[in-house]
Amino acid sequence: MKRALLSFVLGLAIVAAYAIPASIGPASAVRAQWSDPAQDIPAYHPLPPAKGQTLPPIMSGKQLTGQFFQQKWQVEVYKQAAQIPGVLYQLPCYCHCDRALGHASLHSCFEGTHGAICSTCAAEEAYAYKMTKQSKTPEEIRAGIERREYESIDLDALGRS
Repeated sequence: MKRALLSFVLGLAIVAAYAIPASIGPASAVRAQWSDPAQDIPAYHPLPPAKGQTLPPIMSGKQLTGQFFQQKWQVEVYKQAAQIPGVLYQLPCYCHCDRALGHASLHSCFEGTHGAICSTCAAEEAYAYKMTKQSKTPEEIRAGIERREYESIDLDALGRS
C-alpha cells in the first residue's frame, strides 16, 4: 500500500512539474540562454578617442614578420589598421574577442597578433579601411559590420594588391 501511495505521489509531482507554466518554472532559465542576436553587439567605443588620448600602438614594421605573418594579407591589414586607428577604436569585433580576450574594440585586435590569426578581425579591418576611403563615417561602417558586409572581403585578393 505504501509503495502504491508513494508511486502515486511521485506521478502527481511529475505531472505537476510539466503543468507549471514555463515562464515561472525552471524552463525559463533554459530560455534565458537564447538572446536576440541583433542585440548581441560586441564591445566598442561609440565616440572617437578623447582629445589628447593616446591609443595603444598598432603593430608595425619589423613586428609584422614571423609565424603570424606568413600571408601577404596579414601584413596588409596591419598597415591599413595603422592608418585608421581612431575608426577601429569605434568598431566592434564579431569574433567576440571582447569576451575571450578582453578586447575593447576592433582596435585591440591589432595591438597584438590576434588580427593576423583571425579572419573575422582581418576582414572587418579591411572593410573598415575600404569604407573609410569611401568617406564613410565610423557609425556607417559599424552599421555595415553589424550587417556582416565585411564577409564579402576576399583577404587573399587583398594580399595580391
